[in-house]
Amino acid sequence: MSFSVAPLLLHSEQVPLTARHALRAAYEAPVEERTPHLEFAARILHHELDLNCVDARELVGLSAQGSCG
Repeated sequence: MSFSVAPLLLHSEQVPLTARHALRAAYEAPVEERTPHLEFAARILHHELDLNCVDARELVGLSAQGSCG
């Protein structure tokens, strides 16, 4: 099981609204459909907040391996 601060990000006004919407959609979706929403949220955090891709993915509970393209 991985640790995620995504639930905390949902309520932070410092997180772009589009990322918060993606995170909310991930938690409302069935488990097997969450990953695309989390990946979208990570991309937003990476691009809009200039976070390192690995950090953005880990913040939303994804593995560090992957792209933020």
